[in-house]
Amino acid sequence: MFGDLHVHTSYSFDSYVSSQRNDPAAAYRYAKGEPIMLPDADGEQTLRARIERPLDFTAVTDHAEFLGPINLCTQDSSRLAYWFPACIAGRSNWYIVQLLAAQYWTKVGVVNDAAQKGESFVCTLDDCNAAHKEAWAGIQAAAEAHYDRSETCSFTTFIGYEYTDAPNYANLHRNVIFRNDRVTGTAISTYDTGSKNVPELWRQLRQQCIEGIPGCDVLAIPHNPNLSRGLMFPDPANEQEARERLFFEPLVELVQHKAASECRYDRLAGRGLDTEDELCDFEQVEADNLAMLGTVYGEVRTDEASPVPLAEFGRRNMMRNVLKDGLALQQQTGINPFKLGFIGSTDTHSASPGGAEEHNYTGHLGRRDAGYRNVQDHFFDNPGGLAVVWAEENSRDAIFEGMRRRETYATSGTRPVVRFFAGPELEKSLCDDPQMLDKAYAGGVPMGGELPAGDTSPAFLVSAGKDPGTPRAPGLDLQRIQIIKGWVDADGKPREQVFNVAGSAGNNAGVDPDTCAPVGEGHQNLCTVWRDPQYNSAETAFYYARVLENPSCRWSTLQCQAAGVNPFAENCSEQAEARTQALQDAGAIGDVFGRCCLNPDDEPFYSPTIQERAWTSPIWVSANKE
Repeated sequence: MFGDLHVHTSYSFDSYVSSQRNDPAAAYRYAKGEPIMLPDADGEQTLRARIERPLDFTAVTDHAEFLGPINLCTQDSSRLAYWFPACIAGRSNWYIVQLLAAQYWTKVGVVNDAAQKGESFVCTLDDCNAAHKEAWAGIQAAAEAHYDRSETCSFTTFIGYEYTDAPNYANLHRNVIFRNDRVTGTAISTYDTGSKNVPELWRQLRQQCIEGIPGCDVLAIPHNPNLSRGLMFPDPANEQEARERLFFEPLVELVQHKAASECRYDRLAGRGLDTEDELCDFEQVEADNLAMLGTVYGEVRTDEASPVPLAEFGRRNMMRNVLKDGLALQQQTGINPFKLGFIGSTDTHSASPGGAEEHNYTGHLGRRDAGYRNVQDHFFDNPGGLAVVWAEENSRDAIFEGMRRRETYATSGTRPVVRFFAGPELEKSLCDDPQMLDKAYAGGVPMGGELPAGDTSPAFLVSAGKDPGTPRAPGLDLQRIQIIKGWVDADGKPREQVFNVAGSAGNNAGVDPDTCAPVGEGHQNLCTVWRDPQYNSAETAFYYARVLENPSCRWSTLQCQAAGVNPFAENCSEQAEARTQALQDAGAIGDVFGRCCLNPDDEPFYSPTIQERAWTSPIWVSANKE
């Protein structure tokens, strides 16, 4: 099942103040393949957006902290709160005024570094609690209306919201996803827990949901830890906190429109963040916090968005390091608090769940990245990814159970079909066996599972089928499959290794620099049964698979070329200058297309081409205690 569990609509302040007017019901319609209208760079609702392939499931996750205030600011002009200055600014169509409104709400409810946040003055003018409950009821109603309970099971919705804590711009956000329609009376926010206090979120979810409402179940999914300043995954304070993390947070969002969080490799430095894996340069941003969005008219407007040197970048901003540190903590405490499976999502603020297609990317920030503003101000963002869950059927219970057991994988936006199993006696002939899946489940554990160590390496079955794509954009061939291993050695040092297990990097695939058409061939399907040649039964380890497609043009390259600026051309700068001047003559401010001509040899992470990919949830192999 392909889905998106991170979606913002006009119920979120940073969506509404960007001229985005689609509500939760519209977001679900988009996810099901219906068109919606989005704002253009001038804030007019002129852009028709439509996903080319519907999703199987979606959760709208608007910011809990602003459900009440934004409701008061936007719904009823007869109420005094509607005329609060920040509300008026948020409804304005003047771009600079909108940005000032966004800054106000951000500082009040998101990036405030105080332990206990104070709500907006608008809440002294009217009843924010009642307005919050009204909006929360609207979110639930939209999810219920669009959940297909028929025998067709064509589309599943989840009731959810975003818990939005970002002290000093450090992202500590969680997407809270409920199993069914039995949910808490309000969306628990940082106003309820205080800042820097995610364990209090878990405590209240347990009290109000797990123990407070029969049949209520819930997950809290951390997202894009790459922007957390290293604060997303601290060592647990005690055993209870470790166990609560394991219960509430079995998954992490590995990729979304604000970059990827698997691992980090700086090409200019020639080294990575505790890795030598050169493929870890994929969709990285140079800052380590949410201020990386602070580019306006082509210029970065905040020092918080400055590049962070590799030596100062938080190790646990990257999930591979988090997984390795979890093994080390297990050696010390007996509990690994960081057993997290992988999903992707978009974090769209344009009510466009699953809008992760490079060739069909309309932006995820409403007016702020509409049209030319996408390459001007959000060049280092990307279309985001997808959450994939293996489930028996397309229903809330089945998908939620798949998430709970971590039988999930993340993609960078494409839709390859990936399987990953481990077991002591999986046969090498399984790839050609019509009963492959039945035998794999019977003889092992799937992605996200745990396996006790044996005397010899378990057998790992990994298979991938290429994304078939659409008539407009056929899927790319697969290039190769890798298995990434992490472990702690005898000296207590976290280690990792990347194994190429199927396919090859040397297939000479690429793109036509003039048209971006794919060049070269790869594989329709890849499959192998592999054993670790360096297996040590005394070491606890994790293994996950990474599936790489052939190279393709990045979204920015496609949009630059569509504007008449070719990143591959020798005269790219001349093209960019001419096209920028044309837009400036029409009212645009600042350099628009200059970034199209960045030289990747001078950039630590950027390239005009990418390799779309999928990452399976890990399988953990426990050490033999004898």
